[in-house]
Parts: sequence; structure tokens; C-alpha cells
Amino acid sequence: MAFIRKAVLWAWSILTTPAATIGLGVLTLGGFVGGVLFWGAFNTALELTNTENFCTSCHEMHDNVYQELSRTIHFSNRSGVRATCPDCHVPHQWTDKIARKMQASKEVWGKIFGTINTRPKFLEKRLELAQHEWARMKANDSLECRNCHSSVAMDLQKQTQRAAEIHTRYLLSGQATCIDCHKGIAHELPNMEGIDPGWKMPKELEGRKMVNATPIADLQEAMARAHASSMEDAR
Repeated sequence: MAFIRKAVLWAWSILTTPAATIGLGVLTLGGFVGGVLFWGAFNTALELTNTENFCTSCHEMHDNVYQELSRTIHFSNRSGVRATCPDCHVPHQWTDKIARKMQASKEVWGKIFGTINTRPKFLEKRLELAQHEWARMKANDSLECRNCHSSVAMDLQKQTQRAAEIHTRYLLSGQATCIDCHKGIAHELPNMEGIDPGWKMPKELEGRKMVNATPIADLQEAMARAHASSMEDAR
């Protein structure tokens, strides 16, 4: 017990011994509190800039790409699940999120100097902006898409035969990533003349009739066959 008491007294004396003009304990406590306050303020600011309201607070985004998003299935659908700007453009992992924020800081420069502050300017830069985003998502294996969509969770039996075959052959094997095939799903495409769209029907699947996606389609096809058969009999 005497040893413990001496150790406690020694530690207390260290904490209360003045270091220049203030106690080491006060400095330690002050540093801790300051660190907590700084981290809280930093994280709060980070989250505020990671909202759809923030993204669309400038007219360049609100009047152009946001209006296009509002007309897609990512904005309104039967399940009521809406993808917002940061869902598709900001990774969820903290380190990746910070890296993306640092990349996006140059967009402030564009805002200050009015790079796309009019509709004609936006349309003129649209292909360049789209190519930058496609390249970024290609490089990170469509990380933002995978915020919500997981290839492991895909039920391929509920997909059309063509989609299931292509996903199995290219996505699951790692030969392709989401953005290779799914361009223009949330925003209108730029002028794609002379631009590789990234997806083409594999030659081995060309001309093959795919299984219908729904029982209704199967029924409609059966009725069409029956109608065609009856017409042949009538002749």
C-alpha cells in the first residue's frame, strides 16, 4: 500500500508541478478538451458539406444536374429510397471521404471564377466534367455505387437473363465495374458522338432471344403465339 500511495503522490506532483507558468495537468486537460472541440467542429462541418442541401445551394448544381436527377429512378421510385448527391459522389469510408473532399476543394475555385455559372458554359464543359467523374469512379472501382449496391447481395435470378449473364461474366469476375456500363443513370449524358459509351452487347450474346423478365411478358408472348396459330389455321 505504501508503494501505491507513493506512486499516486508522485503522479500528482508531476501533474501539479508548474511548467513555466501553468501546471502540466492543466495543459494536458486543456489539450484534451481543445482536441475534442476541434474534432467536433471539424466533423460537424464535414457532415454539413455532405448533404444534398449543401450540394444544391449553388445555382450551378441546382439548375442543371439536380433537375436531371429529380427525373430519374434514383430520385423517385416504388420503394421510396432516394439517392442524394453525396450517396453517389462521396464514399462512406472516412479516409476515402476525406480524400474526395480534398479533390472537390478545387470546385470552389471554379465557383469563384464562374467556370460553369451559365447554362451555355455548363453544356460546353459537360463532357469534360462527365469524363473526369467516369475516370474517378473507374479508378476506385465504382466505390460510390457500392455504397448502396452490392454484387454479393444481387439476386441474379430476379434479373433479366441478359443482365444476369453480363453481371456474372463481367462484374463478378472483376473485368468491369459499375460505371463501365451504367453511365447517364442519374444525369443526362453529354454529346456522346465519337465517345465510347463503355458498354456494348457482347458478340456472343448478339441475336440471342432473352427470357422474359416477368410472367406478364410470358403470358403476352403465349397469347401472341396462340393468335398467330389461329390466324394460320384460318387460312
